[in-house]
Amino acid sequence: MLALTITKRVIRWTAIVLAVLLAAGLIAAAALRLQFTGSPAAWARSTGNDALWMGHAWVDGRRGAADVDAMAARLGSVKDVYVHSGPFSYDGTLSPDKYPNAGNFLKWWKKRHPGVRVSAWLGQRLDPGFLDLSDPATRERVVAGAKALVDLGYDGIHYDFEPVPDGDPDFLDVLRATREVIGSRPLSVATQQIEPMPGAALPARLVIGHEKYWSRDYFRRVTDLTDQVAIMTYDSWTFLPSLYGGHVVRQADIALDLVPEDKTLLIGAPAYHDHAGDYAESVATAAEGARLALTGHGPRDKVGLAMYVDFAATEEDWREYDASWVRPHA
Repeated sequence: MLALTITKRVIRWTAIVLAVLLAAGLIAAAALRLQFTGSPAAWARSTGNDALWMGHAWVDGRRGAADVDAMAARLGSVKDVYVHSGPFSYDGTLSPDKYPNAGNFLKWWKKRHPGVRVSAWLGQRLDPGFLDLSDPATRERVVAGAKALVDLGYDGIHYDFEPVPDGDPDFLDVLRATREVIGSRPLSVATQQIEPMPGAALPARLVIGHEKYWSRDYFRRVTDLTDQVAIMTYDSWTFLPSLYGGHVVRQADIALDLVPEDKTLLIGAPAYHDHAGDYAESVATAAEGARLALTGHGPRDKVGLAMYVDFAATEEDWREYDASWVRPHA
């Protein structure tokens, strides 16, 4: 009898918890849908501060001078490219064997695209067995690898470590040390998404298994130490275009409040098609969300779209970038 009573209570409380979670989810979805409404202002569009993530083939010998020439038709308003030149080894070292053709690539690129800066896209998974930034020696080797690349001729450094726990001091130390060795060259970071509302971080971590969101305070601290932040707004788990659009508006809206006008804010646009959210997420929807957020805040020069990633982008992705962001009709 006692066991039956306990079972009923467990079922009752489970039902209550599920009902609360469902209600919270519906409220959040409605809020995102509401954000993705209205018409963006005509001026809310590219200002020539866009970026493009580029794959490893450019520095390992698979791409050549002719491929660099062909990129001219793609770049649009791109000012920065982040070329994958790692990843770091588990102890933070970065062997030149990872980028054997980088010297040739940089020579070809700077001749063909002198106005587009090239940053080394560097990172690694932050898990046991991959990379541990809490070790001072590892951090030193990471920074030494970044310095070697700017010495080779890269214009700057772009870090993409995932997942970086919210509030992590070791990542901030890497940014400070990198600034010391690269000087005034561009330092940028691919950031995790900003917690969209108070209390969202914990349930997301429980479901996903790692931290998905950064707090506003930590996002601001990363921004203070860099020249550019590129929010990875994709993999949002929204599953509908209207909800993804609202998600982008929300992320951009928060970031516009946090990123000073003298620094560059980039909104990640998903130009890849091998993930569960492909139906909902698109370059066009990311561009529309960014334009709506800008409309609400007013003109900003240093706001752009960052396309991920060149080797997966389709012709439709490039058309959407041009028609929805570079030269929108409305």
